[in-house]
Amino acid sequence: MSKQANAPKAGTNGLARAAIRFKPASFVGTFVALLMAAMIVSACGILLETGIRASVPPERYAGAPVVAAADQQVHYVIGHGEDRETESEPLPDTARLDAALTRKIAHAPGVDAAIGDVAYPAHLTASRTTAPVTAHGWGSTAFTGAELATGNAPRTGQAVLDEATARAAHAKAGDRVTLNTPGGARDFTVSGTARTSTPTAWLTDAQAVRLSGHPGKVDAVAVLPTAGTSAEHLAHSVRQAVGKAAQVHTGDGRGAVEQPALAGAKETLTALGGSFGGIATMVAIFTTAGTVALSIGQRAREFALLRAIGATPRQIRRSVAAEALLVAPLAGALGCLPGIALARWWFGQLKEKGVVPDAVHLAVSGIPLAAAVGVGLLTALCAGAAAARRPARIKPGQALGEAAVERARPGAVRTALGVAALVGGVALAIVAATLTGDDAANTASGIVMLFMLGVGLLGPLVARLCAHLIGLPMRAGPASAHLASANSRANARRLASAITPIVLAMAFASTLVFMHTSEDHARQAQQRAGITADHVLSAPGGLPTGTAAKAAAAPGVETAVGLLRTSVLYTSSATSGPMTASTQGVGGTGADLRAVQDLDVRSGSLDALAPGKTAIDANLASSADVKVGDRISLVLPDGTKARPEVVATYGRGLGVAQVTMARTALAPHVTAGFDSDVLVRDARGADARQVAGKLAALGEVTDRAGYAAAKDKNREVSAWANTLMAAVLGGFAAVAAVNTLVMTVFDRRRELGTLRLIGSTRRQVLGMVRWEALLVAFAGVVLGTAIALATLVPMMRGLTGAGPYIPPALYGTFAGAAVVLGLAATSLPARAVLRRR
Repeated sequence: MSKQANAPKAGTNGLARAAIRFKPASFVGTFVALLMAAMIVSACGILLETGIRASVPPERYAGAPVVAAADQQVHYVIGHGEDRETESEPLPDTARLDAALTRKIAHAPGVDAAIGDVAYPAHLTASRTTAPVTAHGWGSTAFTGAELATGNAPRTGQAVLDEATARAAHAKAGDRVTLNTPGGARDFTVSGTARTSTPTAWLTDAQAVRLSGHPGKVDAVAVLPTAGTSAEHLAHSVRQAVGKAAQVHTGDGRGAVEQPALAGAKETLTALGGSFGGIATMVAIFTTAGTVALSIGQRAREFALLRAIGATPRQIRRSVAAEALLVAPLAGALGCLPGIALARWWFGQLKEKGVVPDAVHLAVSGIPLAAAVGVGLLTALCAGAAAARRPARIKPGQALGEAAVERARPGAVRTALGVAALVGGVALAIVAATLTGDDAANTASGIVMLFMLGVGLLGPLVARLCAHLIGLPMRAGPASAHLASANSRANARRLASAITPIVLAMAFASTLVFMHTSEDHARQAQQRAGITADHVLSAPGGLPTGTAAKAAAAPGVETAVGLLRTSVLYTSSATSGPMTASTQGVGGTGADLRAVQDLDVRSGSLDALAPGKTAIDANLASSADVKVGDRISLVLPDGTKARPEVVATYGRGLGVAQVTMARTALAPHVTAGFDSDVLVRDARGADARQVAGKLAALGEVTDRAGYAAAKDKNREVSAWANTLMAAVLGGFAAVAAVNTLVMTVFDRRRELGTLRLIGSTRRQVLGMVRWEALLVAFAGVVLGTAIALATLVPMMRGLTGAGPYIPPALYGTFAGAAVVLGLAATSLPARAVLRRR
């Protein structure tokens, strides 16, 4: 009994091995598709795992076993009832602790010393030279290890400088220097120098806190233990003392406190590996399933013959499954190797662009690699089972008939699902047209995927329609064009398999790239119209306190307005979590702001701008469902919650700032309250060059175009990410398209040979193949463009208030690449097939 039971299994396994051995060409396309899918999935999985596990070893706090700091996340609840979950979002800036907590921690058991630590940028002026430094309290040297080189520790009104800064400023003990801090400019006497590797100025702990711009607040509390107290016991003691007022960190958690960028890096890596990885995985599954289905469909005659000689439906299904088990694991394992290389390159690019701290390392484990192989295997099994279901189920005679002549239309279930996907895509596009801002952008991937799913499921019907419409002018052409039109109408399934990957490549590449070009075009237009100042003053680390007042006093200047640029969080009515909004703090009145910016006020007035009041972009107002006179809920950069009154809405938030507040209301909530820019308007009749010369002593002077260029630099990472996504998804889909086209050509060896036998010349046959390739490429470009436009039009209307901007040259490159790929992927294999005959 055992041998009889194992006989069918051995037979199907042997059949699968024989099929791969004697007809390897039928499996090459499937192998390539599975390999590419594993590469994409494994690379995204590695980035996702790195984002989850990312940590930074402590440097500054290495000498303090326990560090207490504020929660650097804003938390929010999504869902209801059993589905209720708490999510979090990193704050734009650093949240701080009440300095009184330092004394409370100092009295906890096992604590030898609790040191309130602050760190903020300052400008040191001495001997007519100005240099950027970081200000700290002298108490921090207890855990950093910095030691005096000369002189004494600072007292009130005194400062210790690092040796390099003191040498560059020609400052020695007893000399007077000026420190321009977020809390104002103060004169100090140099009391000594210390050894450290970074430009630093140490003040007394009390003065360091007072001049930080956040009186009564500290960045963190470093805790030192008494002799014999372990880090675990000390951490427990500190947690008991602070309760919920602070988070207690040990180990690498201390590194996250001194590297606030880690939270943003984790979010970026998780988003790339998770969100983009999810889309990429769906695309990989979609294209791989199509390739597997094509491979099974091309062997319909073989399965029909097997059914005719007595093979059971179960044996057919098991043979297909055995083939997947033989091909998919090997393809997946090999695909993980370039996947690791892609992840390393991707991660290195993020480091170069400053998105990921240098101390973070790429995490490569077996989990994402196993997941990549598993996804490919599961896709191959499911796609093979679906494709083999009909040839295994129908009667042998019917199977032979369908192998010779293509079925007229797809099944009812497939058609219904395809129509539902298209209807869902249209419905989501209509919803996107009613949304604004980021809410509209978040619908993009969903619209594309629904339309792509619809095109994939309705492929034969869509292909037959394309063959009829595009084939009409071809019938009036030469004989090869007429033959290509007839052939395409008769083989809609084969045509659909070739069109779908091109549609996918065109749709995703166009959506991702033109989303950026459209937003960038609108932003630049708003910047050009919104910045009306004649000069822009700026400096790499921010402008020293009082720069705006000095600029306003310069000869030939009518108005000078300081701007502090940062971000705040707000809650959209269409999303459950907070959204980020670019923000400017204005150091002047509404009338002053109108002299240097034209925000295109839609309602209300900027004259009412003051602490407790704000002006916001009209799209943001719609997204947050507020109007003039309402109060909007904001989370300020350091996590402080505020509900200012909306006094105006305007139309140029994308190019200037989405939220405008009084500078005095914003400065206490950022690490460095220095102006990012000072916008200057010349007096009537003033010579612009002379005014620029006077302003040059205060900072770098540019015109309004210089301001726009500086703002564009902040978009580089986003643009790079969109371009990379387009390259990965579009490239993968392009490879899948070439793979599919090559498979279809090699599968037509008998057909092409028959055409030669009945008198067609080699040139006529190649001409027919080229016309078919042009039909496939044209149909793919048109359908992909239609899907991209259906996604971009409502999305960009919500984001920018205008339609998408599609550079003709760039679009022509995409379309031309599709045509060239189509011609190359069909002509070259066809030449090889005909050469053998």
